[in-house]
Amino acid sequence: MSLQPDAQLDVRQLPCPMPLLKAKQALASLGAGQVLEVLATDQAAPRDFAAYAEATGHRLEDVECSGEVIRLFLRKRQV
Repeated sequence: MSLQPDAQLDVRQLPCPMPLLKAKQALASLGAGQVLEVLATDQAAPRDFAAYAEATGHRLEDVECSGEVIRLFLRKRQV
C-alpha cells in the first residue's frame, strides 16, 4: 500500500515509549483525516501504535517493514 502522508516523523533510534509520544505530538498539528508517516526502529512500535489507534479512534492504515526500519501510517480520527 502506498499512502501519501501529510506529514512525516522520523523517530528512528528512539526507544519505547518515545516514538508514540512524538507521534502523539505530531498528530496534534494535523487536521482530521490527515495521515502521519512515522519512521521507527523500535520493534514494539507496530503493537504500540495499534493499541494507541484502538484507544483513541485514530486509524493505523498500514505498517511496512524494510530491514530495521518500520514505516507506520496513522490517520488522524475524524472529529
